[in-house]
Amino acid sequence: MKEMVFISSVQKELEAERQSLRDFIRGDVLLGQYFDAFLFEDLPAGNHAPDQMYLSVVDRSGVYLGIFADQYGWEDAEGVSPTEREFNRATLKKKNRLVFVKGADDSKRSDKMRTLIRKAERQLTRRRFVDIADLRGKVYASLIAHLEARGILPHRPLHAAACHGAKLTDINKTSLRSFLKLAQQERQLAINPNATVKDALTGLNLLDNGKPTHASILLFGIDPQRFLSSAEVACMHFHGTTVVKPIPSYKRFKGTLFEQVDSSIDFIMSKLVRAVGTRSHGSTAPVEYEIPRPVVAEAIVNAIAHRDYASPAATQIYLFADRFEVWNPGELPAGLTPDALRSQHPSLPRNPLIAESMFLAHYIEKVGTGTLDVIAGCQIAKLPEPEFFQEGSQFVLRIWRDWLTLDVIQNLNLNERQIAAIAFLKANGRIGNAEYQSVALTTKKTATRDLDDLVAKGLLEKIGTTGRGVFYRIARNGDIKGTNETSSVEETKGDKKGTKGTKVTLSPRVSNKRPKKP
Repeated sequence: MKEMVFISSVQKELEAERQSLRDFIRGDVLLGQYFDAFLFEDLPAGNHAPDQMYLSVVDRSGVYLGIFADQYGWEDAEGVSPTEREFNRATLKKKNRLVFVKGADDSKRSDKMRTLIRKAERQLTRRRFVDIADLRGKVYASLIAHLEARGILPHRPLHAAACHGAKLTDINKTSLRSFLKLAQQERQLAINPNATVKDALTGLNLLDNGKPTHASILLFGIDPQRFLSSAEVACMHFHGTTVVKPIPSYKRFKGTLFEQVDSSIDFIMSKLVRAVGTRSHGSTAPVEYEIPRPVVAEAIVNAIAHRDYASPAATQIYLFADRFEVWNPGELPAGLTPDALRSQHPSLPRNPLIAESMFLAHYIEKVGTGTLDVIAGCQIAKLPEPEFFQEGSQFVLRIWRDWLTLDVIQNLNLNERQIAAIAFLKANGRIGNAEYQSVALTTKKTATRDLDDLVAKGLLEKIGTTGRGVFYRIARNGDIKGTNETSSVEETKGDKKGTKGTKVTLSPRVSNKRPKKP
């Protein structure tokens, strides 16, 4: 039977935090096996006295989880809020009490809330949190500790467990201090950048019985791969659309997770097509990439933060002539599907402590929106919608590049109507027969013939069969037919560091099959 976690707080003030914690506890692969979460607002209407009802649930719960912020909340005839009554009841019944205080500024808190916080501080260790991501990480660590204390969970999940053989001296003090300064600046982290390694890692929940966890070694270790050899990223760039040897450009990035993220992003960005604007609006010419940097960064950060570090495989990143792919060891958490990633969904991080540190350093902007940010970024850049799918033990993100460039179009003997339609498609994503007629100023019969020709040449895909629901989009695989040309690539000049971009001219069909490991 699952143990109940009673979430106590002022409902209206902390509505987002309450609901987020409930969904997180229920949806986490590990926590969900042992805990359920209770919110009073989830109760159906009934003939029961609210004050007695919620106190009876406290009695049946194994864990009291209090979230305290600025407001004290509604007061009963005796001047006591439900939040304080719940805390008192949990104390009386000797429940395991976990208290989390929002923010470090106490000046805005009501007098009664400050008094309640002081009461809690005298009885137990409370933790402060900055935002929802920070709260989730701290709650996760506390609930894992609760399970271990009861002997229910003899072993912590890999990221939260002590790294065998690692000592505090294996932590890079300079990297840790730089992180703390950045987290203080970006997320108002309440840990002194000059704190000792032990105190800093304790505040970040990155110690297990005083020893560095795998997460702490991955994030701040002097040599993380000495302990986890597969914790690296393999980046490969191919001029065509399939894996060929020798690989034109191949790098393996090691070091901390932050270093892996930075190096991998730089590698991919150096290979993408860049458009340099004029200096008409400033001293620096603007640069636009075919795949926006935030999209590339989000894809890579998500992979590195959420991969399965128990897997012997490395994170693998491929840049082909027509697509960008990230192959990530691990599977989606139970309850999430690739299709669910296209709409608002709960955040169920595989490695909450790693994800929390990534958030504190502003590598992750907001928990639970990574895939939505990738989709939105592709839409803004007028790229096809990205694809998410599971391939065996690997989760894959695929982003299609704009392979139908001006160079390609000029070599295909298209008429002006078809060229105008392709420009419309790049701006709008889809086109129907009626829209083609309007864009090309032509008849339905001519529009049908032109569209059929574009499909036959492999430039467009027809979606639907008959009726007004039929529309066309740019083919995602670039399988151009009716030409004797072979696939080729034109390299664009890079910057002073010798970086290059790639412009696709032709590219054969690809499939969902995984590229063979180099």
